[in-house]
Amino acid sequence: MNLTDFTAELLALGEPTHFEPACAHLRNDLFAQLAEHGFRSIALETDRVAALDGGFSHGLGEVDANRQLLAWLREYNEDAEEPLAFHGFDPPTETFSAPSPRTYLEHARDYLGLDVDIAALAGDDERWSRSEAILDPAQSPGATAEARELRVLADDLLVALHARTPRLDAAWWRAKVHATAGRGLLRYHAASARPGDRDTRISRLAGMRAVLMAENLLDIRAIEAHRGPTLVFSHNSHLQRSGSGAGAIVGALLGDRYAFVAGSLGHSEAIGLGEPDPDTYEGRLQQGTKTWKPAPVPTGRKRTDTKPERGYFGLDANVLDGATAVWHIA
Repeated sequence: MNLTDFTAELLALGEPTHFEPACAHLRNDLFAQLAEHGFRSIALETDRVAALDGGFSHGLGEVDANRQLLAWLREYNEDAEEPLAFHGFDPPTETFSAPSPRTYLEHARDYLGLDVDIAALAGDDERWSRSEAILDPAQSPGATAEARELRVLADDLLVALHARTPRLDAAWWRAKVHATAGRGLLRYHAASARPGDRDTRISRLAGMRAVLMAENLLDIRAIEAHRGPTLVFSHNSHLQRSGSGAGAIVGALLGDRYAFVAGSLGHSEAIGLGEPDPDTYEGRLQQGTKTWKPAPVPTGRKRTDTKPERGYFGLDANVLDGATAVWHIA
């Protein structure tokens, strides 16, 4: 089995943990191979707006493999007839915080040359970005009259941008990405303002993030469709076809144009993960694997020697449901 033989236009490569360095390093090697087979873009689990300028969110700019990827892309594109593109597909949120939509909407406003006082509606940026705005519905600005007016304005900005679609240059796309991010933040803050117990609210916000991720992935594919396939790299939980994550949404809409390859890990010194039992999914994949390999979806059972605090979420029936294949790192 060779990943370069896959024909899907959106090839989703999952990782089982963010904390094993080998995952991202192997991703770089695989994308270099895929680039020789027509792939022209890569999308990572990072803020889409930040990625426009080669930036990262979630602290991922500190990951060596990510910096190496950007350096390799710059070097490749110096002489390339068809350049490779780097995208983020995450909204600009963190686990317990989300910024003000002001700067994102102002970018689109300024591109359109409109005279709208967005700052007056948004108010102090800090009231949006503080953790209390996400953790406590009573302190969220997401359900205020001003927030509702901003959501209408965000829609109006996107309508105005689409009215200028004959001008699909880089500046137009940047403005659209910013406007989309601003609207997404307003949706996220609106969800945070709804009452409910902590688990219900966290689940609701995770669902909103999944929707925003899926919208970004579909938009990225619309941009890249005429150039070639896209490799998307993210945690299994975001890319798997089952459940309610971004992969489930995109997979349902794209059908066989979306292929999910689940990530698997045998052992890891970085997160204190020992060798898997032979009858687990990972244990069966571990047999005969020296470094890593792509493989068909295995049979087995879920391993029980993992702990969430280590950051490894192993293979299970939900992750493997609908997966095209598995890539396993020994």
